Amino acid sequence: MREEKPKSPSQKNKSAKTKSWFWPVVYSGIAIVFVGMIWGYNALLKEDSPGLADIAGKNPKDSAIVETNAAKEMLKYPFKETLLDDVAVLQEYYDVKADETMRENALLVFDQTYEANTGLSISVEGQPFEIVASLSGTVENIITDPFKGSEIVLTHADGLKTIYRSVTGILVKKDEEVLQGQPIATSTENEWNPTAGIHLHFEVQKNGVTVNPRSYLGFQ
Repeated sequence: MREEKPKSPSQKNKSAKTKSWFWPVVYSGIAIVFVGMIWGYNALLKEDSPGLADIAGKNPKDSAIVETNAAKEMLKYPFKETLLDDVAVLQEYYDVKADETMRENALLVFDQTYEANTGLSISVEGQPFEIVASLSGTVENIITDPFKGSEIVLTHADGLKTIYRSVTGILVKKDEEVLQGQPIATSTENEWNPTAGIHLHFEVQKNGVTVNPRSYLGFQ
């Protein structure tokens, strides 16, 4: 038998050096490949999976902006503000805490009977004027009443409701969404309150209870 020659010290050192760097390099290569596979898989999912904006067909931030703007709305006059100098409140809202003169002005008389006014009777020099929505909201109801005058009821956020009576030429429909300042009708006269002539009966309710519109608006 041929006797194997023992390895020289230089051969042993070379072998040891080879082992010292070979496996770390192999492990590093495997790690890089693994990380690359994960990154590629996540990128593929991101491309294939629709985001919230794609599902809704619009940017979800858009809805948040609309809701924020709606929440900031304050009750405005039920007519164009350019008419404010010509507006007159013919009959006041009946407030039991008001002085005697205000209470008397808030009593409506028909067929020798008195009834407390639940809103404001608004006139613009006795002429028809365009009525607009005081707040953005939904048309809850439209009532046709040739005696008291046709009526539009709008519901709004925070339990508010606005009522526009003694109107004609109604421009909205039940369940329709309306924007603040949008024209909804024209003022007219009615048989139940003939002394007011052409006017708008404007009423505000909070959680189902009528409140004085003056608590929201600064009528002269």
